[in-house]
Amino acid sequence: MSFVTLGLAAEFGAQGVAINALWPRTIIATDALNMIPGIDLARCRKPEIVADAAHAVLTRPARGFAGNFLLDEDVLRAAGISDFAQYAVDATKKPLPDLFLD
Repeated sequence: MSFVTLGLAAEFGAQGVAINALWPRTIIATDALNMIPGIDLARCRKPEIVADAAHAVLTRPARGFAGNFLLDEDVLRAAGISDFAQYAVDATKKPLPDLFLD
């Protein structure tokens, strides 16, 4: 996905089309987790965090903002959101880091 993001950003950037990648910092509670044994859903975040981050990315000016690899938390912090408890499945538990980050 990284090479696709960079390639498409280079190809379409001059036309004002922004191609970026957005990743969750933590595991997101989706049905896909049913294929991964041992994940504690209580330590996941709701999909809304990625949706809100995507909205923040998609509503900013596209020109000059392409080829970026973004994390949902960083995007939301830049948009003024720093309390992520609303996205927790169980706010009393520390969220699990995403399986593809580290």
